[in-house]
Amino acid sequence: MPDIKFSVAQKDQLVEKLQRYFSHELDFDLGQFDGEFLLDFISKEMGSVYYNQGLYDAQAVLTERLDSLTDVILALEQ
Repeated sequence: MPDIKFSVAQKDQLVEKLQRYFSHELDFDLGQFDGEFLLDFISKEMGSVYYNQGLYDAQAVLTERLDSLTDVILALEQ
């Protein structure tokens, strides 16, 4: 899987969420540099797990829709 790339705006937004989480939940001030470093680590080390889960979820939805379509076609058969 290729590296996950974020736009500058996306990266800023994600780092801000990390900073807010660290501040509220851990009472720790996470700086911009450390936040970006943490985001890069999470993306590199864990991003593929989330990506793959998204693929599995999409596959399950498509399978369900195709099964439904098959049922409709069978009902239309004469």
